[in-house]
This record gives sequence, C-alpha cells and structure tokens, in this order.
Amino acid sequence: MNSTRRRVLGAGIAATAIAALVAGTPAAAKGKPETKGNPNLTSIQLLSFNDYHGHLEPTDGPLSRTLDPSQTPAGGGVHLATALAELRKSAPGGNSLTVAAGDLIAGSPFLSGLFHDEPSVESLNAMHLDVSSVGNHEFDEGTDELLRMQNGGCHPVDGCYFPNQPYAGADFSWLAANVVKKSDGQTLLPGSWVKSIGGTKVGFIGMTLEGTPTLVDPAGVASVDFKDEVETANMQAAALKKQGVKAIVVLLHEGGYQSGTYQQCVGISDPIKTIAETMTPEVDAIVTGHTHQPYVCDIPDPAGNPRLVTSAASYGQVVTDTTLVVNTKSGEVMRDRTSATNVLVARSTYPADPTQQSIIAKWNSLAGALGQRVVGSNTEDILGDSSTCRCAETPMGDLVADAMLWGTQAPENGGAQISLMNIGGVRASLRYAPKYTEGAGQITYKEAYDIAPFGNILTSMDLTGAELKAVLEQQYVPGRPGGRDALALGVSEGFSYTWDATQPAGSRVVPGSMTLNGQTMDMGATYRVSTLNFLANGGDSFTAFSAGKNILGGNEDLANLVAYFEANPGLTAPADRVSGL
Repeated sequence: MNSTRRRVLGAGIAATAIAALVAGTPAAAKGKPETKGNPNLTSIQLLSFNDYHGHLEPTDGPLSRTLDPSQTPAGGGVHLATALAELRKSAPGGNSLTVAAGDLIAGSPFLSGLFHDEPSVESLNAMHLDVSSVGNHEFDEGTDELLRMQNGGCHPVDGCYFPNQPYAGADFSWLAANVVKKSDGQTLLPGSWVKSIGGTKVGFIGMTLEGTPTLVDPAGVASVDFKDEVETANMQAAALKKQGVKAIVVLLHEGGYQSGTYQQCVGISDPIKTIAETMTPEVDAIVTGHTHQPYVCDIPDPAGNPRLVTSAASYGQVVTDTTLVVNTKSGEVMRDRTSATNVLVARSTYPADPTQQSIIAKWNSLAGALGQRVVGSNTEDILGDSSTCRCAETPMGDLVADAMLWGTQAPENGGAQISLMNIGGVRASLRYAPKYTEGAGQITYKEAYDIAPFGNILTSMDLTGAELKAVLEQQYVPGRPGGRDALALGVSEGFSYTWDATQPAGSRVVPGSMTLNGQTMDMGATYRVSTLNFLANGGDSFTAFSAGKNILGGNEDLANLVAYFEANPGLTAPADRVSGL
C-alpha cells in the first residue's frame, strides 16, 4: 500500500514546525478568582471557541497525542452545545457570554457544506453564540454570501432548502473590524460589539488575519481591503475607550503553534506572539484561532504586563472558559485576578444535545440519499490531505490533479497538458475501509464532497515553461501570510520535476528537470495548464498564475471529481512525480 509521502518543500519545515517555536511564557493560572467580599469586583464568564467549520456531527478523532495524551474522543456540535450549557451553570452570578474567533462556516463536512453552511449557522444559533470575528473561510464564497449568512435570505442559486422556513440568518453578530469596503471606507460588517453584563460594559473587537485574500478566491473579496490586525485593534480600542468601554477583548482569527498539551502554552510561535506583544495594552484579552491549536498563554503586552491569549483547537473539541474580573468602579479588567482554562469537550462527559440532534436529522432528511450514492471505487488507501503539513507532494494531491487534467484536457474543455492542485485544498483522503455506511473500497458522493467542498471552478490557461517554473517556485514563500512558508502542489500524471530544498527561495526547481511525458520542457514554449480558480486568482500566494493567458473556465471541481471517479473505477495511489535532492 502507498501511504502519505512527505517530500518536504521547506527544507525540513514539517519536521521542525514545532521544534522551531520561540520560547513562550507559562500558561495562565487555571483557578477561579475570588471576588467575594469585595463589592467593587465582578466576574464575567467568557466561553470561547474557534474554527467550528460546520462540524455538527461527532466525526473527528481525538486531538493529537501531544495535545491530549489521553486520546479522548472529543468535539462535534452535538457535544459542544452540551458543554457550553453545562459550563454556563458555573458562571459567577449568571454572567456569561459565548464568543468565537472565526471560521465557523466553510471548509465544512458534507452535511453543512452541501447547503452553504446554513446548518452550521442554525446549530450555532441554538448554542446561543453571542458574537464572533470573521475568519478567512467566512469569505470562501465571497462578501455577498457572507452578508447573506449574517442577514438571512435564500441562496441566490439553490434557493430555499425548506420553502416554508427561509434561511433567517445568524442570531449572533459577525465582526470584521479590519475588512473595509473600497467604495466608502466603511467596514463590511461591524467592527466592534458592546455588551453590558453584570453592570459592566465589555467591548469586543473582531478581525480576521490580514492575509485573508491569499487564502480565498481573490475575486470574491475584490471589493474590500484587509487591514493590519494590530493597527486596527489599536484604533478600535481607542474608539471604545472614548465611549467609556474599558474592558476590551479582541476576537482574532490568527494564531500560533505550541508544543504542550491543550491546557498549556509551551513555546508559542508567531504570528500571534508578535501580534500580542505589539497590540495596545487597552486590550485585556485576545481570543484567537486559525491554526487549529489549543493554548492558554500569558504574553506580555507592550507595557510588559501579562495578558491572556487563548485558542480552543477546532471542530468544537475544546472550549476556553475564561473568567474576567472587572473593577466596577473603574470599568477596568483586573488581569492579576483573571484566569482561563481549556476544557476538553469529551463526548463521554458531555452527551449529545437533543436540539442539535434534531437539527442534524432535519438536514440529513435532504442530504442522506444523495450522500450515500456510490460514485467510484479504490483498491487501496490513497492518503495525504490538508490535515498534513501541506508542504509535500502527496498521493491524494496527485490524484486530484489527475482528475483535473482528465476534466480539462479535451480541446473544448481547456486543452490542458498539466494540472496543479494545492494540497491544502484537498480536504480528505480516500481509505479502502468504509468511512460511512458504504462497502470497503466504495467511494460515495459524500466522500467526494469531503475531498472537494469549496465549489471551485476548473480554470485552464497558457503558461510558458518559465512562467510554470515561477508558479512551482512559489511552493516556498518565506513569510507567506497564514504562517505556512511551504505549500505544495499536487501534479498530474506525465509531468515531473526535481526540487532542491537546500537552494534559496525562487531557485529550488532544478534547472532542466521539468519534463512532460518524458520530454524536457522548453522554458520559452507555451503549455496549457489547468488549476482551480482559487489558485488562478492568486490564492495561497501563487501570484505567478497571473501571467496566464487565454484563460478558459470549466466545470465545478466537485462535479468533475465525481465524474472522474465514475469513469475510473479501481483507483490506486499515484506514484511519486516530484523528486528531491
């Protein structure tokens, strides 16, 4: 059997992703602060999570063995809802708010993504989420669709899934302080949200990472600019202070990595380390996300005072329980009395919530038959998806590239000779063992959706050999937004090249090594190359695709993948196509 290959593009970055973390400060104290006997102090519970991605059902395995040595099954919206309800019972004086740090929708499993994440929003409404920042995935279908998700209304193409129950929108507020419309300079969604609780005003500033345009289809966010996170937070905090709001929390869809357990903060890395160290001291706590890492950190602010910085993994597997202690006379947060702990949403501890189960059943009534349809077969495991480091060619990435070439090689469909697929866009692998209720080796429509949930469009273009080499070189971009310098591309059958990770960025494709069907490629000749519109528009910092000419759109990627599976039964794992020195 051929398993996931790890041909590292970043000169060892995968093996050192954790080891190279900068030294961090210890995690915050986890005990509940004592406010009894002091009438000027009040406590407010903040329950926070991030990167929900429409995971209503408990389909994910445990956290990594490092993060959770007990390997306890955790997460899924049905269990997250119960955990939130139980944790609220311990809120001091009943003062509790539930907040999130983005990527609540998109990049979702079949049940939610098939319906443009209306199920995800319905489940979050039922959990009584109060407020969230936007994340990069909130923009996967563009700004107009994000506004629909907030405000309600039926999908412009698919219409109303339940005609008697049109989509009503989110009960919670998405915040987008650093997403500014080019037309008038106003934020796309509100930048901040203020809640009076326990006699105290608490302000929340919500943002996504500045590099969001490189992580989504740039065409979908062409009408907005994404501003610097620290500059935006500083401006928003100053504005809140002028309104008399002194207890301020930032909800930021950006994060870092650490090497301890889910309750710790061991060697927290950039970009969040530098962001936290430079963000105004007026901000009292920072709730983060994006990296799918859990941590509870104390990171000094610019004045040198420790400040809580937290994150809660992903998919509802962890909830951060923070207690803000506020001086009611001054309105200021007492940081020395404020604490936080990460709570594992263990399925054995927090049973499935009946309301969430009914939401799942409602949407499954539409999704079930479609998802169970068998569309293909595989005779062995084909592995290597976005859950890897994304820094190496993988069998699964190459298989998707093969499917793209199959769907674009006819002259009328693009005339492609080579196809390229980003490993980060391959959201699941194909195993021989059944994933759902199908037989061994059967591929269902639901499995196909799990692989390609984003609704990208196949796009073909002319690139010279030199321009194609420039695209390949951008698999390694030092300082790439999103924190991943190395992002690999799966390549289609017939195309190969040699990668030398010891060379400087921009010079890692070995000269003369690019071949097509066994023939050395001419750097001045023109070739037809197909990819996703996400990459063609410069997504993941692959800006070299902008040199493409004679661009032709094609089929939707999921529909093409399903057709490929149907036409090519008995799939096996592709052999290596990229060699390294």
